[in-house]
Amino acid sequence: MENHNATTPANEAPAEHLKFCKHCGGKIPEDAVICTLCGRQVESIRKDESPNIIINNSNTSSNVNTNVNNNVNGFMGRPKNKWVSLVLCFFLGVIGAHKFYEGKTGMGLLYLFTGGLFFVGVVIDFIALLGKPNPYYV
Repeated sequence: MENHNATTPANEAPAEHLKFCKHCGGKIPEDAVICTLCGRQVESIRKDESPNIIINNSNTSSNVNTNVNNNVNGFMGRPKNKWVSLVLCFFLGVIGAHKFYEGKTGMGLLYLFTGGLFFVGVVIDFIALLGKPNPYYV
């Protein structure tokens, strides 16, 4: 069995390679910058020993849209002609032709079975189409 005295625990370095912490007074290794006991900084990094910082910025991602037809001018969707949709809404709005033209099949079926939402939906859509730019994106 090893014999250690009370001042030198088994895990400490030899006495000639120790120094005292400025904050807690504990014995720490001579080359320590941060106290191993209290965790506070006891020395500043010397100017001639600048830290070795390695930055690996290799960004290989590219923001390429694989479906080019769906992204025009930052808007998702396909361009539709305002005047085609307006004519379809005026003449065939009760059966939802303008909704089918826009690619909104569910709404087209709803218009088909409800008579253009009892014709109120057709009037609202016609007014909304008048205010849209040409082309508009759906």
